[in-house]
Amino acid sequence: MTHFRMTRGKSALTALVLAGALAGCAGEGDLVVNQGVGITAVLSTCPDVGIPDYTGDVTTFRTAGDQTQGNLDVSAAITNLRSTCNDTGDQVYSEASFDVRARRTDVRGARTVTLPYFVTVLRGSSAVVTKRVGEVTLSFADGEERATASAKAGSYVERSAATLPEDIRERITRKRRAGDPDAALDPLADPEVKAAIQRTRFEMLVGFQLSESQLAYNATR
Repeated sequence: MTHFRMTRGKSALTALVLAGALAGCAGEGDLVVNQGVGITAVLSTCPDVGIPDYTGDVTTFRTAGDQTQGNLDVSAAITNLRSTCNDTGDQVYSEASFDVRARRTDVRGARTVTLPYFVTVLRGSSAVVTKRVGEVTLSFADGEERATASAKAGSYVERSAATLPEDIRERITRKRRAGDPDAALDPLADPEVKAAIQRTRFEMLVGFQLSESQLAYNATR
């Protein structure tokens, strides 16, 4: 199973069932549930933004096939990931900005290093909607061991696809009184409601575009 480090919140349904204090953090246009069975949930059309496990770092080696420390060339990491979202139109636009910090072992001479990264939009935690690959270039000055560069990645999501159907919204937000047959039931536990919520959940994931050997190195080191 794929795991994600999220900057905006936890993935899938666990991001929806939160402590009551979270209701005060909801943005304009978010659906806030705080009636009925003592639950509070925030449903937003903006995607969560994060870095999939094992893709936030990359290591290159001077000689292919030799992944020992003595053969290490450049190591880099994505850091300071932050996001903005504009959900006022039919297309919800999200943009992620991040820094890449790199270190090299041989500091002789000036050098530029270009590293590929991806931005992927997932729907329902598994369906790939879009994927694009970009590049970030780091410049090492002569004698310098470290370099930093910044990059941005953006994506669009159809607002209609990220919005719950009205019948599902009514089922979640309907006030329940003591004595109602479903007064003690959590509407978010209803399989049909859970499936509808899952379909409207989008994630924008950013990471280095790694080879199989680079991904395996990150996963096992």
